[in-house]
Amino acid sequence: MMDADTMVLPRLGDAAVEDPWGEDRPRRATTRAATGERRRRIAAWLLPAALMAALGAARITASGLNAAESATRRAVTSPWQGIAAALTGDDVALGPYRLLLRGWVELFGAADLALRVPSLLAMVGTAALVGALATRIATPTAGLLAGLIFAVLPTSIRYAQQAQPYALAVFAAVLATWLLAPALDRPRRRRLVPYAGVVLLLGLCQPVALLLLTAHGWVVLAFRRRDTVRWLAAVLLGLLPVAALLAVGVRDGGRLASGAWPGAAVLAATPGELFGVAVLGGVLAGLGLFSLPLRYAAAICTAWALVPALGLLALAQAAPVWSAVNLLFTVPAWAVLGGVALARARAAGVLAVLALVALLAAAAQLPA
Repeated sequence: MMDADTMVLPRLGDAAVEDPWGEDRPRRATTRAATGERRRRIAAWLLPAALMAALGAARITASGLNAAESATRRAVTSPWQGIAAALTGDDVALGPYRLLLRGWVELFGAADLALRVPSLLAMVGTAALVGALATRIATPTAGLLAGLIFAVLPTSIRYAQQAQPYALAVFAAVLATWLLAPALDRPRRRRLVPYAGVVLLLGLCQPVALLLLTAHGWVVLAFRRRDTVRWLAAVLLGLLPVAALLAVGVRDGGRLASGAWPGAAVLAATPGELFGVAVLGGVLAGLGLFSLPLRYAAAICTAWALVPALGLLALAQAAPVWSAVNLLFTVPAWAVLGGVALARARAAGVLAVLALVALLAAAAQLPA
């Protein structure tokens, strides 16, 4: 069967119907207009990155290290034998991250701020990539809105201020998705090798976040079936080192993910834990309904938002692995879908929704 960009939704007549907002239409621009377009594209990633940096840096050392961060400090400042033990204990999923952080600590020390800066930098980079990805999918306006939404989410700020691997995993998930489309459109080695490298980084930071590959695989099968073998080769190139590193720990009883059984109460609490407040999850889900996969690029983010959650739910039937933190890498997808939807609205509606998101996010940051 030939690949096509309309395998998810049926063809409705002509290209104008498939692209009702005109986001795929070529634009003729004068030199002045082209300059303005470049500035908007730069602003779409620069402003979210700056906002994320400001929000993440504010009060980053106001609280001391929590129990998990303290364990990280002990691991990265212990003799090398202690790092090796982490790969064979209950914290096998954290072992690779602690290996990565060990090199950082050798350069910058193990103070609270030094331990948390890698997470802050990862979230700043993520906000920039969210803006750039939404710009590629739709318009610079969509990119700016998506990046701003991601930057103000309470969970983005929270994990930017923790010496834990989750911020790096979120960054790797966005970067992998950013690299997916060009790797499939022009499947040359120089495009597939970076994708494989980011898959490796994702697995090192948070093995359960490799569920992202289920979404990528669905996109490949639905839209680029002829490139399945190339994509699988790149995935295997990234997965094999991760599998080799974690195999010993899993064999000795270590866990790749922890969480709970997905009962009704646990599932009901997930939106609030994932977005910082349950209403924010409802707002982003509502916006996502207006960003259905009418086009190939948007379908990538739709799959990214939904398919890994279904995969985790399936895994949770066999082991207690359901938790919001294990789905944190899907939050940027919801921000992208929200930005794309808002970019199609009138200015008054955009301002109202942004104000609502900002108020809800600010309320979630207030002390209880």
